[in-house]
Amino acid sequence: MNSASSRSRTLKTVGALGMAAAAAVLMTGCGQSSDSATSAATSEAAKVVPQKQTTSPSASAELTEDQQERKKVLDATKVTFDDAATTATGEVAGGKLVDLDLEGVDDDDRESPSPTATGSPTGTASPTGTASPTGTASPTGTASPNGTSSPSASPGAEGPVWVAEVAEKDGTVHTVRINAVDGKVIEARVDADQDADDKKETADRLAQATQTPQQAAKVATEKKKGTVTSVSLDDNEGNGVIWQVDVVGSDWKKTTFDVDAKNDTIIREETDND
Repeated sequence: MNSASSRSRTLKTVGALGMAAAAAVLMTGCGQSSDSATSAATSEAAKVVPQKQTTSPSASAELTEDQQERKKVLDATKVTFDDAATTATGEVAGGKLVDLDLEGVDDDDRESPSPTATGSPTGTASPTGTASPTGTASPTGTASPNGTSSPSASPGAEGPVWVAEVAEKDGTVHTVRINAVDGKVIEARVDADQDADDKKETADRLAQATQTPQQAAKVATEKKKGTVTSVSLDDNEGNGVIWQVDVVGSDWKKTTFDVDAKNDTIIREETDND
């Protein structure tokens, strides 16, 4: 009887040990299977999800001195070319715009990009290349009856300035300076240094230009998105007349377009990468 009980206890112990071993094997197998599945899923996800960049993005290219100056002036300018053109022509009864330039943007090479440029339509120096008059701005902004200039405020104090040349039917040119921040007229005067030939040249060019400067500016900005900083009526080396339009893009580079003043066709363009 004692012998039978001993054998029974031994069998129970062996059975328990066997069950424990089987459970251990089963748990080990499950663990390996789980780890393997997790590893495979991670590997597949890595193929789909791009690895996160650890390097910082490269710095943008530095702007040239000319580009910095364009950005500085245009950031401060609130009055568009169209609005400045409307204000300028409103200062001269029956007047037509022959030149409009945002002072401070490429003043040094205003006429250099195009081989067709022959200077100001009046045959005289552009008003943007001369020192600005000083004094107090005229409240009306109109030219005085004797053709002398009204006193004006310093452009340095006023900020960016649009400088326009507006011609009467006989070619007499008026210079109109407009604050490019608030749109107010700083000065309006008749150019005193015109002679009969200058007036005739301007009148002849205007007679040939069947397209307006606004139309030419629209053609240019449709070709290159950007801000119009200058429009000037010029001679195309004896082959009619052109509107020369400067457009500054979002990269702060300037592109000059020569637009036929009769049919709005772009006959030339050049980008200044400086």
